Amino acid sequence: MGTLRRNRYLVSGAVLFLAVLLWDAVVRLAGYPDFILPSPGSVLARFTAYAGTGRLWPHVAMTLQEVFLGFGLAFCLASLLGYFIAHSPFLERAVLPLVVIFQALPIVALAPLVILWFGFGLTAKIIVCSLIAFFPMLVSTVVGLRGIDRRLVEVALIFGADRWQMLGLVEVPLALPVLLGGVKVGLPLAVTGAVVGEFVSADQGLGYLINLGRGLFDTPLMFVSLFLLAAIALGLYGGVTLLEHALQGE
Repeated sequence: MGTLRRNRYLVSGAVLFLAVLLWDAVVRLAGYPDFILPSPGSVLARFTAYAGTGRLWPHVAMTLQEVFLGFGLAFCLASLLGYFIAHSPFLERAVLPLVVIFQALPIVALAPLVILWFGFGLTAKIIVCSLIAFFPMLVSTVVGLRGIDRRLVEVALIFGADRWQMLGLVEVPLALPVLLGGVKVGLPLAVTGAVVGEFVSADQGLGYLINLGRGLFDTPLMFVSLFLLAAIALGLYGGVTLLEHALQGE
């Protein structure tokens, strides 16, 4: 299994390397200026220069703070509501359609309202992050708990398991793969939510840097911010994957 995983990483690395070569070839052959499409070298030079000033890392730290706090809020709310929905058909019929309707509203349209109601500070960004990450984790919680073999639940009840024992020893372990699947979706979406919030109103964060680069026609800076966002999302996804393998003993 370890060899297969290493091979996957090697293939992914090779594909990424070829994509960078193709990108550089397109820029060179077409002769695009940096403000249209910068070369990989220009983006790397911009990253090195901006990171060297020390001004880049506070933006990264702000975006990470928004992502973790927003995801944490979404995870807690989705887990709690999902647990009750999974155990109550009445609550599912009453609440889930409202959640679906709310989820159908574009987060780009909701973000200005959230900023208006909760101000221009960190709280509004956290709420925007949690709104976009909430629904997939709610669905995974409901599906995971509903998918547990009822015979195992009945056996646990026969042996006298109370609600907390049922949750900790039966429901969570058996639903864990589905729950982690929701987390894998929710974390990258929280990154998107942070950027949306920073687009609407922010003076710090990677989303703010993208807006700043766009206004100054500093396209290399925009690419730096985009690649950092991609690296954050990929790192978070990889972290959850490693946790999943560890819990499954792989």
